Amino acid sequence: MPFQLPPFAHRVFRYRSTRITSEGLQFLIFTLAIGIAAINTGNNLFYLLLSMMLSLILVSGIAAEYCLRRLELRRHVPDLLFLNTPVTSVLAIKNLKPRLTSFSLTLCDVSADQTIFPNVEIHSLPPGASRLLSYPLTPTRRGRWRLSGIRISTEFPFGLFTKRAFYPMEDTLVVCPEIRPIYEGLLRGLFAAGYEQTVHRRGHGSDLYNLRLYQAGDDSRSIHWPTTARTSQLTIRETEAEAQRRAIIHVPTSVPASHDAPFERAVSLAASLVQHLIHHGYSIQLRVGSDRSSFGQGEAHRLELLRMLALCQRDAPREESMRQDEWPDGHSDLEGDGTAIVVQAWCDSGDGKTEFPRVLIDGELIPGAAHAT
Repeated sequence: MPFQLPPFAHRVFRYRSTRITSEGLQFLIFTLAIGIAAINTGNNLFYLLLSMMLSLILVSGIAAEYCLRRLELRRHVPDLLFLNTPVTSVLAIKNLKPRLTSFSLTLCDVSADQTIFPNVEIHSLPPGASRLLSYPLTPTRRGRWRLSGIRISTEFPFGLFTKRAFYPMEDTLVVCPEIRPIYEGLLRGLFAAGYEQTVHRRGHGSDLYNLRLYQAGDDSRSIHWPTTARTSQLTIRETEAEAQRRAIIHVPTSVPASHDAPFERAVSLAASLVQHLIHHGYSIQLRVGSDRSSFGQGEAHRLELLRMLALCQRDAPREESMRQDEWPDGHSDLEGDGTAIVVQAWCDSGDGKTEFPRVLIDGELIPGAAHAT
């Protein structure tokens, strides 16, 4: 059976660790040589020198431990990040010790897979004092990103050992796909597919959309009095919403493992389309596999769609998953007309070996549109 550390020892080694530096290794070798010389010669001077060197090692460990104790840490990172885009993380540290100063501290973020991010140094932190530190974080993977804590190290006072302490501080962040410029050919395809088309739908506006009978709760200011007088029934005037453009972005998730890179490019392209179309006033619905959002506009809806793309996962092609990815015939379940944009990372029609995703607008392939990603 494999050897397992007791719980107490496991906790100690997880939250505290010590590594010897190159200078410390030389010091230990020299200490060993002095000890051998003292035993062989019996010279009191060698014993005095040996005891001094051993006391330096002991003092080094105690002083480093006190530097790392009683520190309060708080981290602030935006909840929504973008792939390969640096973001500024702010770390607040406070020394809770009443009398002792912490010297030569080096702090770094630790992720769930023990990846260590750029170090931030503090030369001294007086008792009761606090510092605000800022440093860049650059996500390298899309999806959920878990930061497990802060690792603090010090070589104080003599640089013989590197003492490390781990402060648990879990944060789960969402990393969105990378936003890239839209290819000009794809923009032309959007324009040809009805980039400026108007959707006739009920909503706030000035033009007449429909007349219907009054229902409880209707605004009395919407009563159409000429029709009411002619029919002797209260009739409500419904107005037509102002011009609004709609788009449905569909990203199939039934993709084999060999097309993982094209799938990531497809997700990135879909995120870029969401960013571009919402900026130009589109009302967008996003479909990722079997998941779908409602139609919407604005910053809050954009963040919701980007979060959907950030958390979507590739599925192995199966009959059930491929059936969920199919576009409904006749667009019967849509709330209104709109431009249908499909971003495919793979298809089983024989030409699915392409390295780049395919873009179809209203069923028509846009040549070279995905190569901009």
